Formats: sequence, structure tokens, C-alpha cells
Amino acid sequence: MNSDEGTTVLWRPTGPQELDLVRESGWRSWPPRLPDQPIFYPVLNEEYAIMIARDWNVPASGVGYVTRFRVESDFLSRYPVRQAGGRTILELWVPAEELDEFNAHIVGPIEVVHEFRPAGIG
Repeated sequence: MNSDEGTTVLWRPTGPQELDLVRESGWRSWPPRLPDQPIFYPVLNEEYAIMIARDWNVPASGVGYVTRFRVESDFLSRYPVRQAGGRTILELWVPAEELDEFNAHIVGPIEVVHEFRPAGIG
């Protein structure tokens, strides 16, 4: 994990609806999960987040975003790193019922660092 001064950088690929809710929070928190979303999955590297935003969010919703944010490293130690595929496909699994507490440990704003649209648009 990329950590600096007691925080760890995480990325989250997201679509426009979730990003609107993050914007409404003042760029400070992730929205509650929907009933069919029992886990919140931030990822540990930018390349994996780009792949999901580009290859999944764009076809699903017409646009995909990659966000970057920092969380207190000590707090994150409760969540084991999960390998969801290849060596660099790493994510954390945060149970939906712990998301409010997770949000309380975000340091600074959630930032949009990439935006993807279908080829030839945007």
C-alpha cells in the first residue's frame, strides 16, 4: 500500500450516480451501499482502478471515474488485502455496515483523477 504520514492512498472506480453522492457529501464520504451491495471495495492501485472504470463503468453507465483518497493507515489494518485476480488486482473489502466508520477515517477530500467516456466522446 502506498502510505505517507500515517495515511494510505486508495482508489475507487465509480460511475456517475455514486460520484454525484460523493460530490453532495462535500467530497468527504462514500454513500451507503445499496441492499445488493454488502461490501465496499476500494482498490490499492491506480492501474486496477483505471481498468475497472474504463472497462466496466463506461459500458455500464456511459462514463467511468477514478477517484483517489487517503485513509488513516492504522484504521485500515483491520481489513486484509484481498487479491481479486492477478498479482496487482488488490482491494479491501469493507462491510457495508462499517462504511460510516470507514468514512470517518478518510483524511482530506476524495478527488477525481481520471474520467473515461466511450471512444470519440468527451
